[in-house]
Amino acid sequence: GWAGEGPGASGKNRRVCHAAARLEMGSLWEEFNRLGTEMIVTKAGRRMFPTFQVKLSGLDPLADYVLLMDFIPLDDKRYRWRWGDRGRGLDLGVLSPTPPCRYAFHSSSWLAAGRAEPAAPGRVHFHPDSPAKGAQWMRQIVSFDKLKLTNNLLDDNGHIILNSMHRYQPRFHVVLVDPRHDSERFAHQNFKSFSFPETQFMAVTAYQNHRITQLKIASNPFAKGFRDGDPEP
Repeated sequence: GWAGEGPGASGKNRRVCHAAARLEMGSLWEEFNRLGTEMIVTKAGRRMFPTFQVKLSGLDPLADYVLLMDFIPLDDKRYRWRWGDRGRGLDLGVLSPTPPCRYAFHSSSWLAAGRAEPAAPGRVHFHPDSPAKGAQWMRQIVSFDKLKLTNNLLDDNGHIILNSMHRYQPRFHVVLVDPRHDSERFAHQNFKSFSFPETQFMAVTAYQNHRITQLKIASNPFAKGFRDGDPEP
């Protein structure tokens, strides 16, 4: 369904306060979320699948907007995958106090393995069509298919830097381009943020849950990359 920012939306500029975003491919995101979504991070950068896509409404058709994303840690833990009897080496780690039980399959599951590593450098990803009129953004589905995830702390390509084996929540932001010369004074009024819980994921360098691998192969048009070991385009 359509999502808004919630109670904090009051006090926003009238050109953003009515903005709403609907997550595309919601049923596919939900299917991954039930298994415990994993996203690959590589040194060179890897695109997300499912791709983060939204349909926007409620923008001022004649105003200019910048769209961007960032990623925030879900907790202060790092994780490891505990393989079951048929897994690659049984890890008898200590269960998290609030284990994500729905991610456990055939005695394999994600376990908390200690405190999180220092946060990676915070970055945002601007949609390449920014800035654009509200009418343009609302005319079609907004796709962040150029966004790439990396675990390279020294990345100089502008990719989103994440720590492997940590959990993240993507966030989507609509920012009004305020033409007033003192627009900095109104910065807190000129944006609206959206979070979709079903898009949470674990950053990994290789898929841990075989059911995630199977679902990616079944639903990803670039799944050939998973079959022959080559990264997808």
